Amino acid sequence: MKFPLAIALGLALATGGCASTSRVMLGQARAPVDPASVQIYSTPPAGAVEIAQLEASSAVGFGTQGQTDAAIARLKREAAALGANGVILMGVGAGGSPVGMSVGAGSYGRHGGGGLSVGIPTQQKRAAGVAIWVPPGAAR
Repeated sequence: MKFPLAIALGLALATGGCASTSRVMLGQARAPVDPASVQIYSTPPAGAVEIAQLEASSAVGFGTQGQTDAAIARLKREAAALGANGVILMGVGAGGSPVGMSVGAGSYGRHGGGGLSVGIPTQQKRAAGVAIWVPPGAAR
C-alpha cells in the first residue's frame, strides 16, 4: 500500500466514527443563547414553540454514560445556537460504530504460522429531540 493511500484510508476510517449533529428546521431560529440555560424536557411545556428537530451522536467509545452525556450536551449546544431554551428529549440509543478497534499479534515460522487477533467492539450513543423556545413565565 502506498503511503498517501494509507493516510487517506486512515483518515476515512477515523472520521467515520466522529461525533455529529443534524437538524431539520420546524420554525424560526432566534438569537443564540448560552447552552447552560437550555433545559431538557420529557413533554413540551405549555406555550412552547418548536424550532427544530435535532439528532446528535457521541464520539466512538465503549458505550459509557459519558457518551450519553456527550450526545445530550451536543443537542443542547445545537439548540442554544438556534436560540432554543429547551429540548424535548425524544430518545437516546446506541448503535454500532463503522470503526472498530482490534489488537493483534502473529508469527510465521519456517514450516508453519500462527496468529491471534482480538476484536474490541465500539459504539456511538445517539440522542434525538426537538429544540423549543419556552416563553418567560410559562409552566416548566
